Amino acid sequence: MNDFTFYFKIGWEHIITIEALDHILFIAALAAIYMLKDWKQVLILVTAFTIGHTITLILSTKELVEVKESLIEFLIPCTIVITAISNLFQKSFTPKAVRINYFLALFFGLVHGLAFANTLRMILASDQSFALSMFSFSVGLELGQVLIVAVILLLSQLFIRVLNVDRRHWVIFVSAVVFGLALEMALERWPQPTPSAVGRENNAQPLLQKDANDISFSSQVVDCPLARALPSTTLLERGLVRDFA
Repeated sequence: MNDFTFYFKIGWEHIITIEALDHILFIAALAAIYMLKDWKQVLILVTAFTIGHTITLILSTKELVEVKESLIEFLIPCTIVITAISNLFQKSFTPKAVRINYFLALFFGLVHGLAFANTLRMILASDQSFALSMFSFSVGLELGQVLIVAVILLLSQLFIRVLNVDRRHWVIFVSAVVFGLALEMALERWPQPTPSAVGRENNAQPLLQKDANDISFSSQVVDCPLARALPSTTLLERGLVRDFA
């Protein structure tokens, strides 16, 4: 398998999979207000999103921009929630009325690009062309996004033109479903406080100098023979050590 095919597949699978539900929901929220006849507007929308995430994709992969992964994972569903709420306030669907979606796609694309970069950075080999890898990954990603948009537009066409569902009701329904799922994701990914790095470093040094048998354990957590038999480094990593003899 050549490099182009490899990174193309990674980009494609990064969006066409259930694990990418957050990205799929964002695209669904953006495309929910459009119909097939609006394909030119959708093309501008996808282009804006592409520009946004490509900027941070490059900067983050090159480690010029660094953001905690936990924060990125929390911000992504937040972008979906805001986009879905924006749809609920759309009273008409003229090109001028939905212009705000272009800015949402561009700005929030910056956030999604950080998540895409985490995947690419982990698999990018040092002896491979950065430009080729980036291009291949992006092409796979964009084609996957185009497929999702096409499915959303076809569903809109089916329900509104064929089944005669009111367009505003359709937009409210799709946006409400997306909003509910995204809100649940945001609550699940709420950033949790982490222990101080200084505290971990200070606790690690004396631990390495003591035998595991000399360690005193919290009776509420690990006061059992199995816990005492664990290596000291394992105990430290799991936060099971309380103090020393």
